[in-house]
Amino acid sequence: MKRFILIFCLFFSFQAQALPIPSAPELKARSYHLIDYHSGKVLASKNPDLKLAPASMTKIMTALIVFRELRHGNLRLEENVRISEKAWRTPGSRMFVEVNKFVSIDKLLHGMLVQSGNDATVALAEHIAGDEATFAQLMNQLAVELGMLNSHFMNSSGLPHKEHYSTAKDLSILTRALITESPELYKINSIKQYTFNGITQRNRNKLLWRDSSVDGVKTGHTEDAGYCLVSSAVRDNMRLISVVMGTDSVEARNDTNQTLLNYGYRFYKTHRLYKAQQTLSNARVWKGAQKMLQVGLNEDLYLSIPRNQYKALDASLKIDPQLLAPIKQNQQIGHAIIKLNGEIIEQRPLIALHEIDEGSLMDVLKDEALLMLE
Repeated sequence: MKRFILIFCLFFSFQAQALPIPSAPELKARSYHLIDYHSGKVLASKNPDLKLAPASMTKIMTALIVFRELRHGNLRLEENVRISEKAWRTPGSRMFVEVNKFVSIDKLLHGMLVQSGNDATVALAEHIAGDEATFAQLMNQLAVELGMLNSHFMNSSGLPHKEHYSTAKDLSILTRALITESPELYKINSIKQYTFNGITQRNRNKLLWRDSSVDGVKTGHTEDAGYCLVSSAVRDNMRLISVVMGTDSVEARNDTNQTLLNYGYRFYKTHRLYKAQQTLSNARVWKGAQKMLQVGLNEDLYLSIPRNQYKALDASLKIDPQLLAPIKQNQQIGHAIIKLNGEIIEQRPLIALHEIDEGSLMDVLKDEALLMLE
């Protein structure tokens, strides 16, 4: 059987004039990184791998660990945490918890993510790992798991330390994981203010008031780090993540993030071409109990491309020749290749959507004879 290619033509329901894509804006920040959440495509970037102090953006990593513990049933939101003297004395921004008092996980999460309380953050870290140094080990293990290649954590809150650093690219990876794994808990980041112990504090992410599409994520500021912000927004079902590090003021970090988000939404559009496990084609299988195999992808295929370029996409499936039974479910049997204006922009493995066992002796002999004629 000769290798064959199935071409899927993609059409627009209307004709639109494509706009040229200008280069990403040059902005006054030490580093920034703008990605599409679904496709992972980088839309704008400057010094994305520059190691810098992440300040309170560190709390995104702490939140991810807490969220995982909740999801796995190791913690409960209503569970109470005793506040240690160390947590109570932690300097910097505070939730204003009191030593030896008990505060629920739910309240501490709000105190950490809305009020940016270092005291709440340390209390959570100690409750999970026993002490903050051990919790930092968990943070670094998770960083390796996520592929955050240029990050190292020494504490849960982001207080300055010469060996505590991350990058704009790594923080975008971290934020993507936070949103994906716990979308309901992620919503805490969108809360504009929170009251605890009679003290109301406003979320330091001012984009929550400026732009209704923004729903997170976390600010950061120390003398070494400058003013930083990880923001995320959703417009027309397209989510972007923007990381800005090392600006010189609150307004600068807000304006830089806003500019990056506006640039991404103005000039790019994200499309879901195929769903995970969707049957894209049927392939002939030889010597099997079944003759035809359904093939597809193991995950959704999203593409972020310049606006009004959808009609210029071509998708082809290259399926391995002479597929022989047995075929295992999820076995790779080819590639999906996506081109834009004739250039390859994405390749994904094609998989078998079900298994096919080896056929009977008669099936095998018959197909052997047919293969000889190929």
